[in-house]
Amino acid sequence: MAVSTGGATRQLVAFSIGDGEYAFPIEAVHEIVRYEPPRAVASDLPWHLGVMSLRGKVLPVLDLAVRLGARGAEGAERSIVIVDAGEEQAGIVVDAVEEVLDASEEQFEPLPASSDPVLRHIVNLGDRLVVLVDPAGVAG
Repeated sequence: MAVSTGGATRQLVAFSIGDGEYAFPIEAVHEIVRYEPPRAVASDLPWHLGVMSLRGKVLPVLDLAVRLGARGAEGAERSIVIVDAGEEQAGIVVDAVEEVLDASEEQFEPLPASSDPVLRHIVNLGDRLVVLVDPAGVAG
């Protein structure tokens, strides 16, 4: 789905968590893999589910629904989105990856200052509001 009103456009990987629509900047996304339960490891962060091995590399696996205090969809065929999360890569668990969106810079609106810092902007697509997520912020 291409949505643009002029100006520079950015591509976003849209996904769902429960009833919410979210997106990562496409440049931060490496790949999407089917959900497999991660290997549990001790962590003080409740959204840190454990680790996974991807092509010989050990990556942390993080549950974005828990990080945001949201409810994931029951029985969803979840996916893990492999993203750049600061200095390293991480796997972010989402309910479903939906599509790649094109959005113009004019469609990005700031969130209130009280919002979770992992949430960067609202992308106003007319009939849809998609929350842009900072992948590096999910790990912190």
